[in-house]
Amino acid sequence: MRKKILGFGFLVLALFGLVLGGAAAYMGTPGANPEAPKVYPDYYAPLSDEEASGLIYMVEEEKLARDVYLTLHNETGLIVFERIAQSEQSHMDAVLSLIEKYNLTAPGTLDQVGVFENPELQALYDQLIEQGSQSTVDALKVGALIEETDIKDLEDWIAKTDNEDIKAIYSNLMAGSENHLRAFVRNLEAEGVDYTAQVLPQEQVEEMLAGETGHSGHGKMVRGERNDIRGAGNVVEAQRGAMKEKRASGELSEGPRGYGKGGNGEGNKSMRGYGSGDCPMQGEGA
Repeated sequence: MRKKILGFGFLVLALFGLVLGGAAAYMGTPGANPEAPKVYPDYYAPLSDEEASGLIYMVEEEKLARDVYLTLHNETGLIVFERIAQSEQSHMDAVLSLIEKYNLTAPGTLDQVGVFENPELQALYDQLIEQGSQSTVDALKVGALIEETDIKDLEDWIAKTDNEDIKAIYSNLMAGSENHLRAFVRNLEAEGVDYTAQVLPQEQVEEMLAGETGHSGHGKMVRGERNDIRGAGNVVEAQRGAMKEKRASGELSEGPRGYGKGGNGEGNKSMRGYGSGDCPMQGEGA
């Protein structure tokens, strides 16, 4: 009962804290954000083994999204991947704040792009990179697939916990994933592709794309991202032409894909931080 009483207040704090955390997150190098918010100091409920394992899994699943988007941005040059990769870093930071609070041991490879302790996620990363490297459309479909998978997994983990701070974080991550899914679908539409659900029921995806689900209603946060990503969708064609010119001139490397500590940095584009003013996390519910 005490969990439920405290839960509502902490949900409000969670939304506020994640927006503040997003403003400080991802300043150019993959890894934990030292400014990540410390969640709910006045709330503590012992974790079950399942809740603990869920946090460890989710921080690597959010890392998978970040790492795939970093790599596909390097290959395609599409700004939507750069921007959402920044958001995924803040998702990782949010989960890490819970891992630290409950004295769990985080995976030791979080700052290494493309390297995972979970062998299933490692295999999935490799598969998604291969699939997304085929074309721009394939890359965008991979992005949408990741977001649908995140939503499904978060739904499952929420159903398995009665810990209110975990529920608050996971619910906010779901809101972010819905925003990201809409962004990828808009970019696919700009490519002339009608999107079909890959993991979730088609009806549920259509509701998300219309902004009609319970997790998308975070006021200005969602509207801010919607406006920003619409602009990103409008420049897809221009970016494709620019990327062709860069490849022809040799400016864009087709070589190593690693970023930060996970790669040698040769031929890779650096991530623009939040100071650039073009990251949707400044107005996103994630």
